[in-house]
Amino acid sequence: MEGTGPDKKNQSQENNVEIECQTSPEVENNVEQEGQSHKGSSLADSIMAVDMEHECPSPNACSIGDSQMDVIDESQKSEIRSDNKFQIDLDSRQLSQSPTIPIINILNTNAAEKDREEIYVEPKIGIEFDSEDQAYKCYSRYAVLQGFSIRKDFLNKSRVSGAVVSRRYTCSRQGYRSNKQNGGMRKSQQETRTGCLAHMTIARQPNGKYSVLHLETEHNHELVTPSTAHMLPSHKRLSFAQAVEATIMNDSGLDGVPKLGMGFDTEDHAYEFYNAYAGRVGFNVRKDYVNKSKVDGGVASRRFLCSREGFRQKDKRDTNIKRPRKETRTGCSAQLVISRQPDGIYRVTHFEEKHNHELVATCIVHTLRSQERLGTTQAVEDGSNVLHKSASESFHNTVGVFNDPGYGPINYEHKLPFKRTRDMKDGEVEKMKQHFQIKRSKNPSFFYAFQLDADVEITNIFWADAKMIVDYNYFGDVVCFNSSYRYYKDSRPFTPFLGINNHKQMVIFGAALLYDETIESFKWLFRIFIEAMSGRKPKTILTGQDAVIAEAINSILPEATLRICAWHVYQDVLKQLNHLLVGSSSFVNDLSSCFFDHEEEEDFVNAWNALLDMYDLRENEWLHQIFESRDRWAIAYGRHIFCADVTSVLLLENHTGNLKKCLKNDYDVLPFFKYLSKVMNDWNYKEIEANYGMRQHVPELMGDVILLKHARDPYTPKIFELFQQEYETCLNLVVKDSREIGSLYEYKVSLYEQVREYRVTFDPSDETVTCSCMKFEYMGVLCSHALKVLDYRNVRILPARYILKRWTKDARV
Repeated sequence: MEGTGPDKKNQSQENNVEIECQTSPEVENNVEQEGQSHKGSSLADSIMAVDMEHECPSPNACSIGDSQMDVIDESQKSEIRSDNKFQIDLDSRQLSQSPTIPIINILNTNAAEKDREEIYVEPKIGIEFDSEDQAYKCYSRYAVLQGFSIRKDFLNKSRVSGAVVSRRYTCSRQGYRSNKQNGGMRKSQQETRTGCLAHMTIARQPNGKYSVLHLETEHNHELVTPSTAHMLPSHKRLSFAQAVEATIMNDSGLDGVPKLGMGFDTEDHAYEFYNAYAGRVGFNVRKDYVNKSKVDGGVASRRFLCSREGFRQKDKRDTNIKRPRKETRTGCSAQLVISRQPDGIYRVTHFEEKHNHELVATCIVHTLRSQERLGTTQAVEDGSNVLHKSASESFHNTVGVFNDPGYGPINYEHKLPFKRTRDMKDGEVEKMKQHFQIKRSKNPSFFYAFQLDADVEITNIFWADAKMIVDYNYFGDVVCFNSSYRYYKDSRPFTPFLGINNHKQMVIFGAALLYDETIESFKWLFRIFIEAMSGRKPKTILTGQDAVIAEAINSILPEATLRICAWHVYQDVLKQLNHLLVGSSSFVNDLSSCFFDHEEEEDFVNAWNALLDMYDLRENEWLHQIFESRDRWAIAYGRHIFCADVTSVLLLENHTGNLKKCLKNDYDVLPFFKYLSKVMNDWNYKEIEANYGMRQHVPELMGDVILLKHARDPYTPKIFELFQQEYETCLNLVVKDSREIGSLYEYKVSLYEQVREYRVTFDPSDETVTCSCMKFEYMGVLCSHALKVLDYRNVRILPARYILKRWTKDARV
């Protein structure tokens, strides 16, 4: 309702407004009449007080008083839910196996602060509010629970009193940003508008209330989760607990994992809960900073950390110590932060789950400092229910459990008929066994297998965790078997299976340590890899120049297309011509350009000859042999084979040099496993960042083009960037000639004022298009030449067959 009523001397004027606006609900009445003339479903004054203790936690709701219950119709009653339904009583729920974990008060349930039962309804057409501000608060709360940001749009005011007569609130992604706004900016803003139509319109009624005239709930973009809704522009002023309340109450049950907004009676209770969680996961907890109130001296906020947070500072005393302390810090960022709210409850305001180090096995978690009070038996009961045993005994039990041929750690069916060709360090096998046992105890989906030699000694090892197997399920159409590590004489024979995800980022499908490099070993490896991936086989396999590997692949995976990876050949050339790396600073750039920048055969041959002449390599016999086999590895050849552009990503990642440091034989094997885990965690984190950014930001269009708007929706930002570059190139292309070949049309396309032409064939019956450059066949994105012909044929929507699912936002759906 309005703060004050209009003066009596203006009453006649306002009545005139009522006469003039009979077709529009823009009438104003005094305050005395507002409470009497209408008994509809008006909201109470306390409907949306932005206070944590009175916020409506239901995603379908705004609170109204008990006095309004009798005016809710039957359709609305079905959506009314009592606050008591969402009270979470942890007396009957155990958050962990430990009986010492205290009760956690997730919601403020103090009965003294709630005089009456609250009911919750969501904004609907016809619902009335006492004031325009009250309507905004209700829609803002609704937006928090749904996961979008709102913006105030048009406003109509009375010419008499200046009061609001109608108002519209829209989703912040409504419309499109005009190009003029970015004209004078050095760096253009990232486009976030999507033309969303979601909005709510209110208008003032004759009784002085504001009624919802129109409500559009459909959005054309991804919504954020309620726990992160407080980061949206229109919700930053809301308290943190309000923003995440919906997430807490939508949880079907508490699993003992910290969640944003979770509440505790005391900071000690929060520590006990986090420490119990750490015991189940497998890390040590340390108390960090504490902020105390200057008023009452109580704890205002507190942070609990993983004990491996930060790095130990250098101490001068360590220089004179013969055996200095072992470094245990890794800069881990895992933590839990709590802060005291106005209601006295300590709520989780920040939770970082990710660790950058190996976690300990559940069976030995009681040895951690923060878990010392837990007994050995209790620690085992909390985890895998396996008694703490020696590595050797536990390993034999593991073999006994997984006796399915092909799945168990040791496969006796495919032993080597001879002794392995490479020796292992003393104790290396036991360390690897224990490492894999810990991995499997944490996640039963972890897969590993050993191959034995003629002396029943472990010779080859393969492993793949759950994330690798899932990634292969979505992106396993192209696999790069990286065998380049084998050529380092002082390195372990590490051979990973690599791939590319929908953001053109490197992913790993599995890895192996091969201490025997015969054809029998490679056959076992490819066989066990397919078994780990549930029998699914790749379409294309890229490998190095090794006849033994090629024979093994053709034997085990005859259906797959085998091709030599240009990146592997590039690495071989660098090793053979390493003397040129010292003598010339430009050799690497020239070599890289020759290998990766030429998609046409003529361009590649010219670049190769120019490289030989520039560095006087005409007499190099090894390079001559490489060139003779160019049709098996050069990018300009084999364009009809889909390779997902793996070579360019391999060149950017340059993971070989980083891992080589940990592969030396004089190094312990465990640091290698830890470093590999760190690399994989970094890759996974990049993917998480890319997925988050994909849902928060919309790529900017180069122009108002229907084809680009249509392609932007399914493609990931990285792939859309490549597609838009092709479209930009097609603007400088010209169609020189066309002819009919039966039911098909063939066009000759070239860059403006250039001689080279590309043949593009178009079928009007189904709008299929093929180009002689075969970029789509090789990479999965239409080339500029094909796009030019589609535009020439007035095809404004990209045909669905040319949007590969592996490059889309829904690749993992």
